[in-house]
Parts: sequence; C-alpha cells; structure tokens
Amino acid sequence: MQFVIPLSKTGEPLSRQIYMWFRQAILSGTLAAGERLPSTRDLAEQARVSRTVVLLAYDQLLAEGFVQGVAGSGTYVAEGLGTGKQRRSETAATVRLSRFGKFAQGASAKIELPGKREKGLRYDFSYRRLPVEGFPFETWQRILTRRSRTAGLRTLDYAFPAGSVRLREAIAGHLRRSRAVVCDPEQVIIVTGSQQALDLVARVLLERGDLVVIEEPHYQGARDAFRAAGARLHPVEVDEEGLNPAKLPKRARIAFVTPSHQFPTGTILPVSRRLALLAWAKKAGAVVIEDDYDGEFRYEGRPVESMQGLDTEGRVIYVGTFSRTIFPALRIGYLIAPKSVAPALTAGKWLCDRHTATLEQETLAEFIQTGAYERHLRRARRLNALRRRALLEAVNEYLGDRVQLTGDGSGAHVVLWLRARVSEEAVIERAAAKDVAVYGIARHFLQRARRAGLMLGYSRMREEDIREGVRRLAECW
Repeated sequence: MQFVIPLSKTGEPLSRQIYMWFRQAILSGTLAAGERLPSTRDLAEQARVSRTVVLLAYDQLLAEGFVQGVAGSGTYVAEGLGTGKQRRSETAATVRLSRFGKFAQGASAKIELPGKREKGLRYDFSYRRLPVEGFPFETWQRILTRRSRTAGLRTLDYAFPAGSVRLREAIAGHLRRSRAVVCDPEQVIIVTGSQQALDLVARVLLERGDLVVIEEPHYQGARDAFRAAGARLHPVEVDEEGLNPAKLPKRARIAFVTPSHQFPTGTILPVSRRLALLAWAKKAGAVVIEDDYDGEFRYEGRPVESMQGLDTEGRVIYVGTFSRTIFPALRIGYLIAPKSVAPALTAGKWLCDRHTATLEQETLAEFIQTGAYERHLRRARRLNALRRRALLEAVNEYLGDRVQLTGDGSGAHVVLWLRARVSEEAVIERAAAKDVAVYGIARHFLQRARRAGLMLGYSRMREEDIREGVRRLAECW
C-alpha cells in the first residue's frame, strides 16, 4: 500500500508531520475504520525516513486512540470514531453568550484596539504611545538575566496572588516618596495592568444595578468595566477644575476619578474639591477609585500629591500602572486597597489569573530599589518637557485662537477644543489624508459631547515631527 505523505525538512518534526497526515486522513474518512496501516518498516522506506520516526508517529496515534494494534497482524484504524466523509455545515452552530459575553461582543466594535489602524500615519499624535526608545533596556535586561539564572524552585512555582513581597515593598516606598500615598506593603496588590485593577474592583464591589459616578468625559476602559459588571452610570460633567462635587448624587456605590490629570481633558482637581469629594464619599457610603495613570509627569512646580494621602477613613482605592512609565508590554500595574477590602481583592485576583508573572515582578522590584526607575523617570520628564514645549509653540504659531488648549500642565497629552462649528470626524479624516493621526474626544462621553475636541499625545514624537504635524493639522479646518 502506497501513501504519498508530503514532508518538509524545514517545518515541524517529521514524526509530527506523519502523525498529522494520518490523523487528518482518519478524521476525513480517507482511511476508513478497520483499514490496515502499512508496517513501520514499509512506511519508512516509502517516506525515506528513519523507522524510528514512523514508530514515534504510530505511538502517538495509538496513544490518542486513532489506531489500534493487533498482535501478529498489524496496525488498524480504530472502530467507533464515527469517521466518514464529513461535509462542513453551511450554518455555524449558535453559541449562547452570557450577559458579560453579549456586552463584550457589543463593545468590540467600539474599542480602539492596538493595531486596528491598517496603515500607520507618519505624524501620529497617539496619546497611548510612550517614549520606549528612552528606556534603559540594557539595565533592565541585565537584571532580568540575573534573576532568571538565579531563580530557585520557589520563584518558578505558583506565587502569592497579591504579588511579590519585594515588589510590593518597593512600590509602597516609591509612592510614599513621590505621590504622598499612605500605605503598607500589605495593601499593595499587583495586577496585570490598571485595566485588570478596574475589572477586579468592579467584580468585588459592585452588584448589578449599583450606581457608579464617572467623570464626563472619562476613560472608556473604566466605563466599559463598570457597565460589564451591570452598574448604572451617573456622569458628572468636568469643568476647568475637574469634577464638581456639588453635582454628585446623594448616593452611589463608587466614584471613579482621575484627579491628577483628568482623562481626557487634563484638568487638575484642586485640594478643596478633593476634600469635598472625600466628605461626599463618607456621607454617601461610597468608595472612590483614584486612577493615577499619569501622575508621575508634572512639568511646572511640585507633582500634585495623591488624593489617597488625604483619605483618613480607608475609602480610596488607588490605581497605578507601569505601562505609562516603563513599557506597555510589561503588563504590571497595582492597586492600593484599604485594609478592609484588601483580602477580598486579593482573593479576587487569585480567581482571575492566580498571580502576575513572577520573574518580571522581581526584575521590576530591583529596578525600583536600585534607583534606576527614578533616574528613568527624570529622563522621561525632561524629554516630555521638550516635546511638550514644541507642541505648545506649534499650536500657538499655526492654530492660535482657533482652539482652546487644556491639559498641558502634566501628563503626556493635551486636548485642543475646536472653537469653530466643525465636525470632529471630518477634521480627523482630513488630517489622515495629510498623513496626520489625531484622536477625537467624543468617544469619551457617555452623553453627547457639547463641542468638538482632539486629543494630541506627544511623548513619542520627535520635536520636528510635532511641529510639522501641527502645521498640517492647521490646514484641516
């Protein structure tokens, strides 16, 4: 019996290729139940391979039940596999989605996933792109290599869900120095990015129908995490000083805020409003989530200290991430939980994914403790400050009073509010035609936006590209 099995010497192992050929032939009905396979010696001669290669393939087929051996007779296709010529159904099976699944499916078209843009534009003012070219990769790789070589069995085993003790201590110490956060290492929970922190808090603290206050406009990822948990959203409009506590509802379960650099407008919440928000939370029996996504970047005066440091009752959950300061692919974030809810959030983390990757945590801990992280932050601030200045000068020169600019005091993006009655989408399309990528603000409103605005990130653009991009943008309306 002759079998023509196409084999590639540059692909996967030959035994695997032979196994896969027979497996497909049996499942498709090309080889019927009870049909005899050639001996291992004959097939090895036909395929011009070692007999050992064929033995390995047959062993795998036997182990998975595709064939059966008959002593003194040979190897045969197993009975009862239901094989036969199979035709692909013209109609796909209907899989019932859960409430969460239906929400996720509906949200998928609206989520701006990385890589969705078919062709990258030359002058990309993305607010998500970060200056990874300035990161000290040699230092990071040296620490990671050493950690990998010296990792013991305990490091490679399952770990405590809240994260590495060393990293939690390093984060607590850094936040006390730089952000005036008041916490013990036991309150730090390591998560896979700040988005998991938001999802985790929503799962642990929210019941379906609970009221959640969000800023208007707001971070879309937070909005979707709360809506996926079944929350009712109460938007509070942001003015030139951020969220106005006077407009908060009497009762709510959670208030989500970005006080140090409001996303997306960039306003900074003053201390008076922070204290008023904490007083409201006490009266309403609410929890405040403080997302400090851009708190490390401040260009004039001292960095704005955290709202968590003003909390004396344990009502603030502080969320941070290293995606904005190191590189997004690291996927390490953290939350500082009040002691009353830290055990529940830790258990929730275990249920989600057990724990965040350990080697990366240990590497990051040493990176922080040796001072390399703070040196990197100082360099990043200087670089951002130069690019920020180039952006402000270009906006002043080419756009002038056609726009109102907000958010330039901190963070890594600004908002240009368009004074003319123009379509946000039309300006974005015209800019793309000129090889300029800018991003609308309308998607960050729960209700209809009152005016058009564009978000311009600058931290990953060269100064000359910033100026040219703004010049081209000025021609779009």
